[in-house]
Amino acid sequence: MSPAGEGDGSDRERIAASKSDTAFRTIGEVTQLTGVAPHILRYWEGRFPQLKPVTRAGNRRYYRPADVALVQRIDRLLNREGYTVRGVQQLLSGEGKAAAAPSAPTTSATMPATLDAIRLIRDYLREALDADG
Repeated sequence: MSPAGEGDGSDRERIAASKSDTAFRTIGEVTQLTGVAPHILRYWEGRFPQLKPVTRAGNRRYYRPADVALVQRIDRLLNREGYTVRGVQQLLSGEGKAAAAPSAPTTSATMPATLDAIRLIRDYLREALDADG
């Protein structure tokens, strides 16, 4: 077995092909699929509350497909896009809040004011274009 992140990718292809897409994966399989070392995965579990593999007897970790996708995303953000751990934490926690936050209801009382503001902007832009051309 080659070290994480090395090799021609055949280990990753073999692991991916050997199980169904919905199968749980061990920490070793996730390491081979993603190239992220086991100690880094355990560190990320402590840093990112969204990453919670299922633990079974003997404290053995099993990663769901969503966990594997999250590991790949965290790896991409940290190692390719230049985010810090804190930056990724903020990004992931912000997504949870955005999904849980209720949207403001649009009422017929606010519509006329919004339409008036849009018309005012449109007229201003039209005048600016006419002045230039």
